[in-house]
Amino acid sequence: MQNSTYLVTLVLMLMMGVLILITQQVYADEKLKGTVALDGSSTVFPISEAVAEEFLAFQPRVRVTVGVSGTGGGFKKFLAGETDINDASRPIKASELKTAAARSLEFLELPIAFDGLSVVINRNNDWVDYLTVVELKKIWQPGSTVKTWRDIRPEWPNQPIRLYGPGTDSGTFDYFTETINGASGASRPDYTASEDDNALVQGIRGDLNAMGYFGFAYYIANKDKLEVVPIDGGDGPVVPTAVTINNGDYSPLSRPVFIYVRNTSLERPEVRAFVNFYVDHAPQLVAEVGYIPLPADAYRRVSTRIQDRESGSTYAATPALMAPDLLVTR
Repeated sequence: MQNSTYLVTLVLMLMMGVLILITQQVYADEKLKGTVALDGSSTVFPISEAVAEEFLAFQPRVRVTVGVSGTGGGFKKFLAGETDINDASRPIKASELKTAAARSLEFLELPIAFDGLSVVINRNNDWVDYLTVVELKKIWQPGSTVKTWRDIRPEWPNQPIRLYGPGTDSGTFDYFTETINGASGASRPDYTASEDDNALVQGIRGDLNAMGYFGFAYYIANKDKLEVVPIDGGDGPVVPTAVTINNGDYSPLSRPVFIYVRNTSLERPEVRAFVNFYVDHAPQLVAEVGYIPLPADAYRRVSTRIQDRESGSTYAATPALMAPDLLVTR
């Protein structure tokens, strides 16, 4: 019995070794050189950074740079031809599509992970048990009169509420304001804004009366420092987790995130190799940095889109496809 178990283990180890060798051969067979430039979303940044680090092991002569200008700031560089890839935590906007068309710029829109916008508070806050979508709108809408926690619920403390969130170039800001307030960019202005999610973490961590929002991975990376708030979208309070984000229960703050790739950049072998590597390794690396991988069928569709050079945006024209349960069947 022990010999049999040993043989099974040995076979499995040999099979894993073969798979690793095959993967190494695929990505290291041709030694490439050149540069690949990414910029954009701070939410997508941890994924792209992890992919770039892994890719370096296979293609050490390819220099991959990953910037963080926010989704909107990244699209400005992308549309100006300054970058090959834009990390985006929202679909491309109609105005950005218009600019791309005017410049005859073709691109691929590639969903690469699920995210759940996480509303967080100080760990010593002992009165917030959950928030409804209606309450979030009351807090964050333009012209909001909420100044204290008591303004949200009468049983909460008469203490000033201090808000933290992404800057206006952030795709997370766009998605949150559109989902909660009904229009992209519609938000009260009197909050501490930053494109650096780590700065938001530090601000909320140091302020008992603070509340803010950012991507799920930043909450996971700092869950020992912050408290996440369950959100009631109409069916009771739900905490963001890998399961609730993936199956859509964490609604309406679950969303896919993307990379956008210039078609002309894909003509360069180093960019093409990097993008293929990104999609092939996304399931593992997405999970490692705290996000939720797409279903296997969705990644297959993404690979087909790359192979067939299916240009343009589906998500900008059809917001319903942002729902996780519809993503697989597109």
